[in-house]
Amino acid sequence: MKKNKKQLRATLSHIRQLVDDVLHSLEHDSENNDFPNPEPADEDDSNQDGPQSQFIGCSIRQLPQRLQQRAADTAIEVYTKNDPRKRLNMLGLAQLGLTDRLSLTLLTSKYWGKKTRQLTVSFMAPASQRLRRMILEHMNAWSRTTCISFAETKDVGTVRIAFDNTGYWSYLGTDILLIPKNQPTMNLQGFTESTPLSEFKRVVCHETGHTLGFPHEHMREELVNRIDPRKAYAYFLRTQGWNEDMVNRQVLTPLSRNSIMGTPPDQTSIMCYQLPGDITKDGQPIRGGLVINSTDFAFAGQLYPKRELSNLQLQRKSRRSVESDWDASDDPDDETINTAVQNSMLAEDSTGFSPDSNGKPSR
Repeated sequence: MKKNKKQLRATLSHIRQLVDDVLHSLEHDSENNDFPNPEPADEDDSNQDGPQSQFIGCSIRQLPQRLQQRAADTAIEVYTKNDPRKRLNMLGLAQLGLTDRLSLTLLTSKYWGKKTRQLTVSFMAPASQRLRRMILEHMNAWSRTTCISFAETKDVGTVRIAFDNTGYWSYLGTDILLIPKNQPTMNLQGFTESTPLSEFKRVVCHETGHTLGFPHEHMREELVNRIDPRKAYAYFLRTQGWNEDMVNRQVLTPLSRNSIMGTPPDQTSIMCYQLPGDITKDGQPIRGGLVINSTDFAFAGQLYPKRELSNLQLQRKSRRSVESDWDASDDPDDETINTAVQNSMLAEDSTGFSPDSNGKPSR
């Protein structure tokens, strides 16, 4: 018991430090408190050969500070287990100063919950039917084990994709619900029909993972500890133009151990960056994931369990093409329906038993 309390205190102290770091970054990030204006692609700078010709990093876009609390409330409304108090059980939080709303807000997850959902997708720039289909197919790769799918809409989608020269990025999970409808929620810089299939598997699946609420795998503490901060600052400044604060937020700040992760750190996860050995302490690269691997699929399936259709549902689905229809005025009213429901319920007999599916008594 004493050992468990000691481990809990250490974990909570780690969270307290994480919150302090994020609060510090927010104080120095006031210039980014508004949604960025989408920048149209510059014809001279556009990557006509697709994004594979240069390294393009991924960043998780953050909401303006004024919306952080609203985003947390929305996430908890969508899925109550996003509430950090359910994971931490509030044990010892008061003495560590983690009961204030902003601190809890920063620890709120952004998952969609276990209900079956279909998120609509629209495109912010002209894209061929083939390109749109390829993107949707790879977004729906996650549907193999999850209850969430994506479908294109001609209207304004919940997920809105742009191709601007601003890198690869997405907002995290339910945060996309707070983005203005004239703003993208995901960006796939330079993607065209000629982009290699390997990039669709790597980038589209990765960004969709963020839309599902998955953070960067390389921000797990065990992997962050392998990175030399001084070398990382120089590398990301040179390749991405990121300042130290951006590198801290996107690469060097480890995730809380109390995040809903459920699996050991995995440098081959699709959610893990490919990081060169030039910036690690041991000179060995962090390989990064190129495809959704078996661990990714398993974890996603646990978080978003796929509901199997019953035989009856499958039969009904196969008969949709021959379903009957009639005038709406002939539809049964609520009283008729309720009466039918009540009549279909088997009443218990005087012995306290009710017939089972085979007509035999059962409790």
